Amino acid sequence: MNVSVRDLRAFIALVERRNFTRAAEDCYLSQSAFSALIQNLETSLGTRLFTRSTRRVELTAAGQVFNDSAKRLLTEFVQLDADMKDHVQKRKGRAAVAALPSLMAGWLPVVLKEFRDAYPGITTEIWDTLSDECLALVRSGRADFALCAAGAEMAGLSAEPLCTDAFFVVMHKDHPLARKKSIVAGDLANQPFIHLAHTTSVRQLLDAAIRPMSINGVVEVAHLASVASLVANQVGISVIPFLALFQFGSPDIVVRPLREPKITRTIYVVMQRDKPLSIAADSLLTLLKKRRSRIRSELGMD
Repeated sequence: MNVSVRDLRAFIALVERRNFTRAAEDCYLSQSAFSALIQNLETSLGTRLFTRSTRRVELTAAGQVFNDSAKRLLTEFVQLDADMKDHVQKRKGRAAVAALPSLMAGWLPVVLKEFRDAYPGITTEIWDTLSDECLALVRSGRADFALCAAGAEMAGLSAEPLCTDAFFVVMHKDHPLARKKSIVAGDLANQPFIHLAHTTSVRQLLDAAIRPMSINGVVEVAHLASVASLVANQVGISVIPFLALFQFGSPDIVVRPLREPKITRTIYVVMQRDKPLSIAADSLLTLLKKRRSRIRSELGMD
């Protein structure tokens, strides 16, 4: 059976009009073309749908059965067409993103607000979580893409650099190191140090950069807000990437660049390698890439 939307529209027009001439006019067809269309539909279905008389057109028993399905199918086709147009024109859709907390609490909400203003019908779903969980959300398909550090296992994923993040030392304003303009690794030795969790990309990069030197870790926390509070209360110092420094705006905290070793963290756009993004997700990613110049400008990379 080969039935088109045009066939369904013609059939329903004839059911409603019960007259070939008026039904043909409704479909903007000549009567001969309309009659041929109905005849081809009956041939395709292998049965008569109408009985014709000089005065009226009536449904056959088979036509009545087909009528119920035709109305339902046409309604579904019309809805499908409308939905597809809404998605293509970005009036509907869903974009799901996983992002590092430092991005989600700083730069990303500005872009999300711009996106929502431009496309209010698109639903955005956001996870702020660590890199390993970001990658897991992409692998499972729950997130369309992630903004995070690359993992040790990236099979099946593609990763495109978004920006590179420099590292800084944060300390209380009365700390002896606050008098220095920049900090080197040797300055960190024997200082009470506040670590982020081993699962964070920040901790992993720092440990790799200063090895084999050891740091006097006095506490380990999972959240940057905890680090900021501990530093402000003189519990210790810490090393933080630039994109997280918005949490360290307390007047009791000073920030100094980590000059040696020079540690950088690359933030990637990660997605499934062979799975194209939806129109909504692709539109959001396009806007993110356009607005990343703001990050680069703040980092002095432009």
